[in-house]
Amino acid sequence: MHDFTTLLIEVGALLLLLGLLSRLSRRIGLSPIPLYLLAGLAFGHGGLLPLDASEEFFAVGAEIGVILLLVMLGLEYSANELVGNLRAAAPAGLIDGVLNALPGAIFALLLGWDWVAALVLGGITWVSSSGVIAKVLADLGRLGNRETPVILSVLVIEDLAMALYLPLVTAVLAGTGLLGGGIALTVAVATVLIVLVVAIRYGHLISSALSAKDPEALLLGVLGLTLLIAGLAASLQVSAAVGAFLVGIALSGPVAHHATELLSPLRDLFAAVFFVFFGLTTDPQDIPPVLLPALALAVVTMATKTLTGYLAARRVGIAEPGRWRAGLALVPRGEFSIVIAGLAVAAGSVEPRLAALAATYVLITVVTGPILARLPDFPWFKRWLRNRAEAQRREPVTVHD
Repeated sequence: MHDFTTLLIEVGALLLLLGLLSRLSRRIGLSPIPLYLLAGLAFGHGGLLPLDASEEFFAVGAEIGVILLLVMLGLEYSANELVGNLRAAAPAGLIDGVLNALPGAIFALLLGWDWVAALVLGGITWVSSSGVIAKVLADLGRLGNRETPVILSVLVIEDLAMALYLPLVTAVLAGTGLLGGGIALTVAVATVLIVLVVAIRYGHLISSALSAKDPEALLLGVLGLTLLIAGLAASLQVSAAVGAFLVGIALSGPVAHHATELLSPLRDLFAAVFFVFFGLTTDPQDIPPVLLPALALAVVTMATKTLTGYLAARRVGIAEPGRWRAGLALVPRGEFSIVIAGLAVAAGSVEPRLAALAATYVLITVVTGPILARLPDFPWFKRWLRNRAEAQRREPVTVHD
């Protein structure tokens, strides 16, 4: 009973603090994500006032937060839109992998680490945080922007790539060899394809089974279905986030519209818990020794990720402001990067500084990402874009004989 009382006090006090921080962030015109992370650092391991009783609650809440963020993203788009965007964004996905995985792998080799650590760090720097980006897009009111489908296409390709990468890297870390890795990879690919086919071909049947007229039944049905599919996907070594996203894609019509309204408050609650939990699990004392390498890696890969989004948006004919919004929105890394680092730490055979470097790197990108995403909205940035466009128009055209 005493532990439960302590849990209530810790959770209640922290949620109240998050509410005040959210209000403060709105007042100063920033995303609340960096403040949530800093709150987690203050009350986590090695922080000012560690919260021990509520750590397990926040761990479960964080997982639910990522799942809700992704199902809400899926509800914004139909299955046909997903397939069309994936086909159009396939080259951008390839560019994304080259521009963002290679710097991490090369950085590990420059530090003198082995090829396994290079493989792991390449994955950490490659994949953006779907959860953070979904929250940023919602906070900035950009879900309906023209560049948003491009951003989502890149994120979905990354998440699907993670469904292949995670089983592979798990097999390498466990030393199971090519056979074990091949089996894990085959199961992951088959699972993703089955869920995707069901979402596209039978999504209307799933929607018809859920009544949009009964809010209580709809909330319980959509939430239960989402958690069930996410759990099944995770048990088959596929990202739970991918499963949740595909559930959102499968739902359509009035069901999707009303589900979005019902799930929004839950998404906001558990998304805040996700960001706090990330801070809670990061020991501030581990940051100083790896701060400079992590900062250098973050600067390089934030630039390459911005270039990825810019090129992807330009490829589909989006104007320059939208290109910058797409590129800067993709900067944060998050849940997948931490999962990859956690797999390496659990294996125990990788460079011991990797975990601290990954946590510091992700923290830098997650704190600066939401701030950078606002740059295209600033008047001085808009003036710079206008001046740049005018200068390009005034450039003389060279006529060749």
